[in-house]
Amino acid sequence: MLEIIEKEMREHQKTFERVFEELRFHIYTASMICVEALKNQKKIILFGNGGSAADAQHIAAELVGRFKKERRALPAIALTTDTSALTAIGNDYGFEDIFSRQIEALAEQGDVAVGISTSGNSANVIKALEVAKESGCKSVGLIGRDGGKMAGVCDASVIVPSNDTARIQEMHIMIGHIICAAIDEAF
Repeated sequence: MLEIIEKEMREHQKTFERVFEELRFHIYTASMICVEALKNQKKIILFGNGGSAADAQHIAAELVGRFKKERRALPAIALTTDTSALTAIGNDYGFEDIFSRQIEALAEQGDVAVGISTSGNSANVIKALEVAKESGCKSVGLIGRDGGKMAGVCDASVIVPSNDTARIQEMHIMIGHIICAAIDEAF
């Protein structure tokens, strides 16, 4: 059991080292896109599937509530929380449209759409990012592996250099927290 624990921790540490060395500028760019939108009275809209859905909700909560500093509530929403919308859209249109229909309804020019996908190939996330772009939104992708199809759709792609879903998810929430810290500093 101790060997498994040590192995997992070492893999986390290796992935973190690569993120630290390779992604600082990408995280900075993603952070600045979010800060600029919020300063212009726009909102952050987050979405993803499975663990990425949980990350979207977590990051939205940090912005609406607070992260580390007391500041005014900031407009952020996770498209993963409205089960009636998710199931109605999924039933009437298909799973691929569960986020894009919500983006079509809720996104305004200047908002930021944050798509989260460990593979970068989640069809419903990609479609939502495309609709966001058509709506005049900026887009940020928290991605893993090689970036997949999402990398070519986003204004800023933060691609965790790993093929291990657990490691990618660990880095995504850390990156989300870093973006929240940058936002805190700006407000």
